[in-house]
Amino acid sequence: MESSQSNKFIMAFLAAVFVVMSVSLLSDVIFDSPKPEKEGYAIQALEQPAGGGEQEAPKAVPIATLLQTADPKKGEQVFKRCQACHTGEKGGPNKVGPDLWDIVNRPIASHPGFSYSAGMKEFAQTAKTWTFEHLNGFLTSPKTYVKGTAMGFAGDKNDSERADLIAYLRTLSDNPAPLPAAPAAAEPPAEGAAPAEGGAAQPAGEAEKPAGEATPPAGEKPAENTAPAEGQQPAPAEGGQTAPAQGQQPAPAQGEPPATNQ
Repeated sequence: MESSQSNKFIMAFLAAVFVVMSVSLLSDVIFDSPKPEKEGYAIQALEQPAGGGEQEAPKAVPIATLLQTADPKKGEQVFKRCQACHTGEKGGPNKVGPDLWDIVNRPIASHPGFSYSAGMKEFAQTAKTWTFEHLNGFLTSPKTYVKGTAMGFAGDKNDSERADLIAYLRTLSDNPAPLPAAPAAAEPPAEGAAPAEGGAAQPAGEAEKPAGEATPPAGEKPAENTAPAEGQQPAPAEGGQTAPAQGQQPAPAQGEPPATNQ
């Protein structure tokens, strides 16, 4: 009895295995997807540009240029983020960072009562004062600009926003520092000036001399008895008379009868 029941379980297991294998083989036949002889499109790798494929980083805009259009009112709103660590009023207390009143052109690491990091003290030995350029570089990336600083601010990469903030910090003073002059733009070449051979520009309005015609040196007269050009009236000879052209009789002298053809 027990052996008959065991045989039933074995037969049921084998039947289940047979069904599973049959379904698997049948599905392979039904859903078979052979590889096409010709691909629909070819996938090509992008070519690396010459020079190692590295693109030149965009040139940073000088802070003097950014400050020409900066808005201190907008900078005041940006400064609200800084108030968690800094105060901006005159005689304000030090917090996590020093008070920022009169920060522009203030000696670096010099605010009384604040303990500066070793990195900031070392930076002060070379940088000396907080110029507009130093403020711009420090606020862009503090830990990159001053190695070892304890400032936890990650930096502001937005040029206009950073310029607005610096413009506002400039106003935190009884005598705000003057704005730096914008860098002078390169002047374009004069209109009508064409570059001559070798890169030198030819002054506008100067006529080009024909090839082959020599210009006499300064102070030297042109050679005498120079043959006139074709179709050009000969120059009068000494005494006011003009030399006759070829095939033409000379004009009679004053008081002398004209010559007749004999």
